[in-house]
Amino acid sequence: MEIAALYLPQFYPIPENDDWWGKGFTEWTNVVKARPLFRGHFQPNSPGELGYYSLLDEEVREAQASLAREFGITSFCYWHYWFGNGKVLLEKPLSEVIESRRPDFPFFVGWANHSWSGIWVGAPGRTLMEQTYPGAEDDRDHFNSLLPAFRDARYVTLQGKPVFVIFNPTGLPDPKHFVETWQELAREAGLPGLYIIAWVEGKRGFVQYRDHSSDGFDAGLYVSIAVKRNLVNVTRDILRKQLTWFGPGRYKSSMELPRPFRKLKGVVHPSVQPNWDNTPRSSRGGFVITDASPQIFELQLTEALTMEFNNDVDQQLVVIKSWNEWAEGNYLEPDHRWGRGWLEAVQRARRKCGF
Repeated sequence: MEIAALYLPQFYPIPENDDWWGKGFTEWTNVVKARPLFRGHFQPNSPGELGYYSLLDEEVREAQASLAREFGITSFCYWHYWFGNGKVLLEKPLSEVIESRRPDFPFFVGWANHSWSGIWVGAPGRTLMEQTYPGAEDDRDHFNSLLPAFRDARYVTLQGKPVFVIFNPTGLPDPKHFVETWQELAREAGLPGLYIIAWVEGKRGFVQYRDHSSDGFDAGLYVSIAVKRNLVNVTRDILRKQLTWFGPGRYKSSMELPRPFRKLKGVVHPSVQPNWDNTPRSSRGGFVITDASPQIFELQLTEALTMEFNNDVDQQLVVIKSWNEWAEGNYLEPDHRWGRGWLEAVQRARRKCGF
């Protein structure tokens, strides 16, 4: 079974971020300035043994892969940003992984096809870089830009085909046509096709896209949070009501909660996340899970792995969101609060499932 972790490349400076937010801006900029906003709110979350790294450091990427491998993560899904007309951002880590052939660790690509806003500093209404879909020529250019990755020996395949995730299928002008086009391009390039996955979960956990099967996608990906009922809005639920503490809730099976998951047609892969706290980005406009822990995450992941055994053996995939989304509070990397606790939870869940 493939157990992949989403991988954010926003950990090195780029000129665009320097212009928008100040010289040297990275994901760490907001992480280090985070503060607790209510009693029991744990901030800042600071990295453990890997430190405040730069993803342009090859040794950091090697250390990440070593940790992932040790605790049972089988691959990284690198977020990829193509805005149309050849415009890319944050492409260097993946490009260097492909060019250097290091680390020797499996990977695949997820296209984060959405416009960039000011969400990193709590200004989501400010558009910085617009996602566009110029047409057939751009589709071919985009595909060709990823062809070296698809052909890489480390690239993850399901049913013998390179895996490709699309974050926002509803943003595509014609999702079915897109899938048909990319499958044709893959075959023209000598590949057996692609295993294209649509991210079907949308804002606040609702299904945003129900047609992945009829539109030709090989599968859908649904994100579930075990403690979503304890996901609170800081301003609405805490500051306005003058509440100072949300006590830990009793765990309820995450896989029993999302009814839309069971109603979706075709193959659906589960995605789970250990935690959520985006107040480093959005401050009092953020959301916080108040009872997340490695122990709850372990239970959630165990159920997701068990559920995935229902899919054919050559298309079993569970995605963890994420490896390093530090400003959203969902990460597996060691920190100063839990140490290697999130990674150890993955290891225990695997053992419970017999692998």
